[in-house]
Amino acid sequence: MISTQLSTISHVVQGQLLGADSIISSVSTDTRRIEPEGLFIALVGERFDAHQFAQQAIDAGAKALMVERALDVDVAQIVVSNTKQALGKLGCWVHQQCQTPTIAITGSCGKTTVKEMVASILSAKGQVLYTAGNFNNDIGVPLTLLRSSQKDDFAVIELGANHIGEIAYTTQLVKPDVALVNNVAAAHLEGFGSMDGVKQAKGEIYQGLAPGKTALVNLDSHGGELWSQVLVDKHVKTFSVNQQNADFFASQIALNQAGEASFILHTPQGEQPVTLGILGQHNVSNALAASALAMEMGASIEEVAVGLAQLSAVKGRVDVSQLTPMIRLIDDSYNASVPAMKAAIELLASFSGCRWLILGNMAELGTESLALHQQVGEHAAPFQFDYVLTYGEDARVISQRCQGQHFSTHQDMLTFIEQQLEVCASQSHVLLVKGANSSGMSKIVAALKEKFS
Repeated sequence: MISTQLSTISHVVQGQLLGADSIISSVSTDTRRIEPEGLFIALVGERFDAHQFAQQAIDAGAKALMVERALDVDVAQIVVSNTKQALGKLGCWVHQQCQTPTIAITGSCGKTTVKEMVASILSAKGQVLYTAGNFNNDIGVPLTLLRSSQKDDFAVIELGANHIGEIAYTTQLVKPDVALVNNVAAAHLEGFGSMDGVKQAKGEIYQGLAPGKTALVNLDSHGGELWSQVLVDKHVKTFSVNQQNADFFASQIALNQAGEASFILHTPQGEQPVTLGILGQHNVSNALAASALAMEMGASIEEVAVGLAQLSAVKGRVDVSQLTPMIRLIDDSYNASVPAMKAAIELLASFSGCRWLILGNMAELGTESLALHQQVGEHAAPFQFDYVLTYGEDARVISQRCQGQHFSTHQDMLTFIEQQLEVCASQSHVLLVKGANSSGMSKIVAALKEKFS
């Protein structure tokens, strides 16, 4: 964060400064991450009130507090009506002071991968501020913006949402120069209500884009008429895996034995062979999006190819480990949607050896949940994987359709996997693990790594 007077911060967030003015150079909402010269913002939620940790923050080194009510403490405090909204205002203001060319990315799936791809490409041209981990909600986005500095050459900000209005809010904070909806799919239906709700929510990123700024649109997955009016005054660029009328498209797609894709990238600036450093044919679409975004920021087509090749896997997202000479583990346990599940299935199908599809529930799908899990089962069945294992009530239909096995506990699933791997130790095995965060499939990944690594 840029160093700022408390009095200036108070003015930005429309608060009241109590106590002495001083310079603040960091902000935290977590008492475990207080830095010197830091401001602690006491957020309030349905189940927590961080005001009760104010003294703990001071003991950890906080120089000042931002609170919703004046506290009896020995440090300066800025009193505001709503600390969450004040956090957003401050993050927006800090980022705008730095005047960094900014990309905003949302979508039902793949947005984190696209963000990492763009950051990898642009890092060859300068310093890149980009979203860390899953800091992509109405609290994480302002915290990301607060990391802005005058040294940043580019910013790549990921925007997530589970209800209508969230992306509209965070887009107003980010004020991007270029915006992308990577795709729209059946995800977070409990919050969005329907696929039209998903399209409306994701399209909010384009509504928040100033006239004349660039909107990147996926011709293979978009909001159709729901977005047409919003895009009228934007500079629209398009991408598609195989529609050659798009500004960015791919040809000659192939997978090597490791599951890494190569293709010819077609752009308005020419063509370029590309080999991805991560697995899966589904990442061709993500790479096209990243290429378009990076080139809008001035990257050359050669820099795009280098950045995509150098990208390493993101933890929990198609992260491959060779546990033993005979056991390969593909950790895709971070999250799950129907398109992501289908892509994972197709990735596993590209491998030889004994193939294990190990799936947990998809989450937040509302009344459509069982039908969408059945879709995944129908997609997986023709591949005739050696093992199809499921955990979570709705995921049961997947193993039933594939003549697999369902487990009611992680431990039962893990015991079965370990027993079968020991019995068939002379065979080569590829295990792909995927599910929503709430299904806890990362526990299976961690246990297998501990057992066999």
